[in-house]
Amino acid sequence: MKEPGNLAAILHNKCPRCRKGDLFKTKNPYRLKGLFSMYDNCPACGQKIKLKIDFWYISNYITYTFCGILSIVSFLLYCIFIGITWRDNSLFHWMIFNAILIIILAPPLMRVSRTIYLNFYVKYDPQTKEIENEEREYKQH
Repeated sequence: MKEPGNLAAILHNKCPRCRKGDLFKTKNPYRLKGLFSMYDNCPACGQKIKLKIDFWYISNYITYTFCGILSIVSFLLYCIFIGITWRDNSLFHWMIFNAILIIILAPPLMRVSRTIYLNFYVKYDPQTKEIENEEREYKQH
């Protein structure tokens, strides 16, 4: 079976070490009650996910960056396809459109930001499964 690439693992919120285990307990980011509920350890490889106290606060800056880029892109597309002038309320229409867009995309962006931030600290190890299987065999004997 082909191993998932880094981008695919990030977009699907998979463990950066094995790229197989889920980081979040619920797959649906729009289920707001479980938006940030994460496993303590990866279900597939056992990698610790919360590496230190207050680890996830910095991932908010990644979310802010995504929202800023999204706002710039939506502004440019709005200018190209609809147009913005100072003579009418088109700027306010774009602001409302942009606010709705960011609110809709905020939950998945927050999850992806956490996954990206975790990828800075935990590197992919293709031999993770082999090491775990050896450890299990050793414990059984």
